[in-house]
Amino acid sequence: MYEDRTLRVGLFLYEWLEAKRAALAPNTWAGYRACIERDLVPAFGGMLLIDLRPKHIDAWVSTQLAAGRGPTTVHHAVAMLRNALNHAVRTWRLRYNPAKHSVPAKPRAAVRVCWTPDQAAAFLRHNAEHYADRLTDLFEVMLGTGMRRGEILALHWSDVHLMDRQLYIRWTLTAVNNGKIHLGEPKTEASRAWVSLSARVMAALHRQADLQMAAHPDGRLEGLVFTRPDGEPLRPQWVLDQLRKRSAELDLPKIGLHDLRHTAASIMIAAGIPLAVVSKTLRHANLAITVDLYGHLLKDSADEAVKALASALDQADARRGNVSREAGSTVRLAA
Repeated sequence: MYEDRTLRVGLFLYEWLEAKRAALAPNTWAGYRACIERDLVPAFGGMLLIDLRPKHIDAWVSTQLAAGRGPTTVHHAVAMLRNALNHAVRTWRLRYNPAKHSVPAKPRAAVRVCWTPDQAAAFLRHNAEHYADRLTDLFEVMLGTGMRRGEILALHWSDVHLMDRQLYIRWTLTAVNNGKIHLGEPKTEASRAWVSLSARVMAALHRQADLQMAAHPDGRLEGLVFTRPDGEPLRPQWVLDQLRKRSAELDLPKIGLHDLRHTAASIMIAAGIPLAVVSKTLRHANLAITVDLYGHLLKDSADEAVKALASALDQADARRGNVSREAGSTVRLAA
């Protein structure tokens, strides 16, 4: 172990964070930095790294929870500290990780609010009748494909293939701390994939294409599909504000932009689409992610599954009974 009697926890955390910059999405990196500055440095920053003990971390967790801090916030802070200290162990600056057993249990995720098909249809109709703007088509595409917020805001015309009724997810847009816009690649390999387009989504994209071609003297489609009037990217917070404003006009349940993706998934599942197909449509890395997110929506499917299982067993049992009776008749005839 390289024992450094001068390295303090705060300096180590900033060094670790800087080393992680290239591997993290800009928004994630900014969130890590905010957590370090808000929670970890005030609590442990002045301590020598080699003097940090589990009792210090456990005491901080207890104090924060007793003060009413959210369990999720505390969990994320200590989990990040544990990850950073794992790096200290790997680089031989610590013999063991004092946060290894101090991370509180991860709170159960709240059930996401989704709109029913009727509510989603009412929202889209309201947009078309009262706004008929770029966001009308943007919301149509989001609900019609299950695309993520960053994916729809980063969609380029070069990745839209209207003749083939498909588009390709190549980019994602984030606003770091609701400020600087960053355009980057999707987080996972599975996210980079083709998305099929329904007739409704095709119509929405055609409307946007006509508007942008009319605005360009050369009639070319280039750049982002959904933009501000000056051609700059739409800001995620503004799009969310508009979603909340327009849904409130119909007294619909309050949801976020990512909940439009969950709504699309719940509608597909309610329509009886196999979960494997839903997973592929949403571009999840594996089916387990889909089950974790939407397993609670499969109650009716589970009922149908056990009924089908019982029916199959009854039919097999009946066939076996028939075979047994036929065999008995054959034996009696032979006698």
